[in-house]
Amino acid sequence: MSVRVRIAPSPTGNLHIGTARTAVFNWLYARNQGGTFILRVEDTDRERSKDEYTQNILEGLAWLGIDFDEGPFFQTQRSDRYIATVHKLLAEKKAYFCYCTEAELEAMREAQKANKQAPRYDNRHRNLTDEQRQAFEAEGRRAVVRFIIEEPRTVAWNDLVRGTVSWSSSDLGGDMVIARVDEQGNIGLPLYNFAVVVDDIDMEITQVIRGEDHIANTAKQILIYEALGATPPQFGHTPLILNQQGAKISKRDGATSVWEFRNMGYIPEAFNNYMALLGWSPSDGKELFTLQEATEIFSFDRVNKAGAKFDWDKLNWINSQYLHSLPTEDVCDRITPFLKDAGYDLESVDRQWLLDLTKLIAPSLTLLTDAATISKFFFTEFEDYTDEAKATLKGDAIAGIITALIEALKETTDLDADSAGEVIKTVTKSQGVKKGVVMKSLRAALTGDLHGPEILPSFVLLQRKGLALSRLQRALTV
Repeated sequence: MSVRVRIAPSPTGNLHIGTARTAVFNWLYARNQGGTFILRVEDTDRERSKDEYTQNILEGLAWLGIDFDEGPFFQTQRSDRYIATVHKLLAEKKAYFCYCTEAELEAMREAQKANKQAPRYDNRHRNLTDEQRQAFEAEGRRAVVRFIIEEPRTVAWNDLVRGTVSWSSSDLGGDMVIARVDEQGNIGLPLYNFAVVVDDIDMEITQVIRGEDHIANTAKQILIYEALGATPPQFGHTPLILNQQGAKISKRDGATSVWEFRNMGYIPEAFNNYMALLGWSPSDGKELFTLQEATEIFSFDRVNKAGAKFDWDKLNWINSQYLHSLPTEDVCDRITPFLKDAGYDLESVDRQWLLDLTKLIAPSLTLLTDAATISKFFFTEFEDYTDEAKATLKGDAIAGIITALIEALKETTDLDADSAGEVIKTVTKSQGVKKGVVMKSLRAALTGDLHGPEILPSFVLLQRKGLALSRLQRALTV
């Protein structure tokens, strides 16, 4: 049978990095096996599901370059199929209506807690008579549909990542709710564990690859597959993404949505690369690879069982390696939106000036957002000189050097790399100082700092933008 896998995000929030990593693993496996990758949007939670989150998921996957072969399919468009299947289980006595009130359920949980028992439904309405059901309905109680979980029995499967996994049905919390009933007595949209099984059966999913936090759900779902007379797919439970303290990563650890990483200046090639390394490693030990390269060698034999710790330093290093390997034109296109977001006026510069700026700062980039910080003095006047720059500009003979630079610049029509070098030579000779002193003075005067991009190309770019002369004149006031 041809491989068919899926990613099934819920549009109750933006695309999460855990979902993104699951998407990467599913996509890699589908492409490695020549199979089909399906996108299904699990939007049965009508209160929390929003169109804006669906759009964010679609845009996030597109940004990552994760393309799907079928879909997107939406669960809310399949309600008739779910409801018909619930009625089938009811007719076969594999499910039943439960009329417990929230107060009764809470009392049940409190009693179990007092007896130091795990919270669970005690199946008290499993065998109600018709008269009892009618009496509850006459009271105006709202029902739910519960699926019967037979006890005791062991649910076991051969996990693609973890090998043999077994689960006692006694630890699944009792008969589980699979659908709710509305005020008119009609069965409404089902709950997750039921809908996902119906979907996976209908879509002929062969492997379900998802996070290890779904292991208990898998045991429940296998029982539903059996009740529906269907063969379960293979399951593979990947490690959770953890913070450096070993806890599940959360917003407190920085960013959790894909769009946040995009806005922080990470590029999709690097982010994908790092996502693949969160829980998987190629046999050759390479750390830099494209997703296409990974499809050639991806297998579950190399997926770890232990949690994958998120390493910001590693992600930053990977991002910097990709940025440093890209052509200048490409980097320029990628940093332009971030320069615009910083409020810099790009209308006043031509494409070549922007390309030359990119070539100058690209070796220093770790994130795309760094471009706005590094290049700030090219677009806006710095407020003040750093203490180091002030000390430099107050040194002996510095006023003479700055004045000589101003005079040399006035005599230069079009400043380029060669003529900028000649200006430095001329001033060095006329002032009787070392070249390093002139270069240091020039940097302090033009940038207000002693650290930053290479100074001669910066000098040329500032002059081409009409800023070099005024800054040299400003430096004389120090």
